[in-house]
Order: sequence, then C-alpha cells, then structure tokens
Amino acid sequence: MRKKVWLLQCLIMMQCYLVFTVSALEVVTQEKADASIPIVTPSPPEGNTTFLDGTTWCVALAGVPQDDLQDALDWACGLGMADCGPVQPGGLCFDPDTLLSHASYAFNSYYQQNGNSDIACNFGGTATVTRNNPSYGKCTYAASGSLGSTATSLPIDGWSFLFCKLMGVLLLLFLRS
Repeated sequence: MRKKVWLLQCLIMMQCYLVFTVSALEVVTQEKADASIPIVTPSPPEGNTTFLDGTTWCVALAGVPQDDLQDALDWACGLGMADCGPVQPGGLCFDPDTLLSHASYAFNSYYQQNGNSDIACNFGGTATVTRNNPSYGKCTYAASGSLGSTATSLPIDGWSFLFCKLMGVLLLLFLRS
C-alpha cells in the first residue's frame, strides 16, 4: 500500500509540472499570436511586397555600424521573438559565424512571422527586403507560408529534461524496492 501511495505522489508531481509547463507555453503562444494579428485595411498594407511581387526575404545590410546591427539582432532574438535557434552554436545556420549572417537569419525570421511588410524589415535601417533567396547549404531561410504549423509542442529545455530524468530514476528505484 505504501508503494502505491508513493507512486501516486510521483505521478501527481509529474502531472503538476507538465500542467504548469504547458500553461506557461500557452501564455507565451497567445501573447505571440496577439502580437502578430494584422490590422485589416481596405487596401493592401503599405510596403507589403510578398503577395504583389512574389516571395521576399529580409536580410541585414552590409556596411552598417556593427553596434547598430548587434542592437537590432538582440532585439529580434529577444523582444521580437524571432527564431534564433539555428544561429546559435551547433545550429544549421551558425556558420559562417558572422554578425551579418546571424542578423540576416534573425531578421528574416521576424519578417516572415510578422506579415512580410517593409515595416517588419527595417530594424533601425539595418535591413532590407530582397527577392534573392539567402538560403545556403543546410541553412534554409523561411519564406512566406513555410514557417510550418502553429501547433504547440512541449518545451524540452535543460530543466524539463533533468526533472523528467530524475522522476524516472526515482520511479525505477521505487519499483525495484
């Protein structure tokens, strides 16, 4: 009987953790969804070139001050909520390890997530819209309609993995006793 109670407590703890994790993810997802809802106007938004002139990408401008480019990259990967995982060490787009390359990937991620309008590709004058696909090797830049589904998945970060691993070890120890 004592083993069953202990097992039940472990399962309840895991369930509470997963519910908390999913709830936090839903809040972030909802905030991002609310932030990207376009304002409907009778005419196409000013500067929107994706649907008028074909597929476009947003890339960093060469020759701009490095400090400005770094500030814009920090904003895109932070408050802008761009997908910057591929330009992190070990990511498919990490090489070449240059500020211009990393900023281009992040700027395009933000641009694609936010309506492909010129205003979403400004970054303080450090970026520009292009019709030339900047993808290279295994590094594929998103294009309109290629961002994938909006289905959410559970985040598997370091703490989540560690928690699940610890719970698994505890359950194994319990079952062996």
